[in-house]
Amino acid sequence: MDLNADLGASFGTWTMGDDAAMLPLVTSASVACGLHAGDPVTMLDTCREAYELDVRVGAHLGYPDLAGFGLRAMDITFDDLFGAVLYQLGALDGVAHAVGASVDYVKLHGALYDRTVRDAEQASAVVAAIQAYDPGLPVLGFPGSALLGIAKDAGHPVFSEAFADRAYLPDGTLVPRSQDGALLHDVGRIAERALRLATKGEVEAVDGTVLRIEPDSLCIHGDSPGSIETATAIRAALVGAGVELESFA
Repeated sequence: MDLNADLGASFGTWTMGDDAAMLPLVTSASVACGLHAGDPVTMLDTCREAYELDVRVGAHLGYPDLAGFGLRAMDITFDDLFGAVLYQLGALDGVAHAVGASVDYVKLHGALYDRTVRDAEQASAVVAAIQAYDPGLPVLGFPGSALLGIAKDAGHPVFSEAFADRAYLPDGTLVPRSQDGALLHDVGRIAERALRLATKGEVEAVDGTVLRIEPDSLCIHGDSPGSIETATAIRAALVGAGVELESFA
């Protein structure tokens, strides 16, 4: 099972998360590429540390929305989104190669992640840009999303992720963050959900419905309060149960 976390989101003197503590706990690092978060030095440092720890580097792509941390929905044209994705891929790929690493997969961030679950036009713009940059680049995303479907049709390896610390609705989607209970905080419960996802491929929705997911990766939110404690508990639970931790990429 792969453990991925969104990292490299600090910008200038503003710090987001504890990347140094999180990197040894995960197998894949989705690194912000400078448009929704991150800056050149942060990208460089994160890629270098990931490479030294044998953690796979992914391009964490978002809307060009640094002020809003990529969490604001944007009505953006196909061409503008195509260009933004290419820009981010090129930036992170250049930085990664400078320290001996490489960009091994793509994952979307925030509002763009949510939008491309159902918006085929924006998903198509993202996939077209990835295809233009690297036709074989793997894509990590939400199971059943428009993004993964279009990426698969275009010939990209696709992988799905699940969230042990997020509440699910009976239809398999996540409870919106704007609603109470969307994010779980009980570390023990989160670790139990992670183990169930990794070993049984299932998770319980808010109404008790058991959902089949069978993820390739479990996402750990690096910017959540107590994220290091949570990641440590998840890793310990998986290793203790004999689950081999290895990046899908």
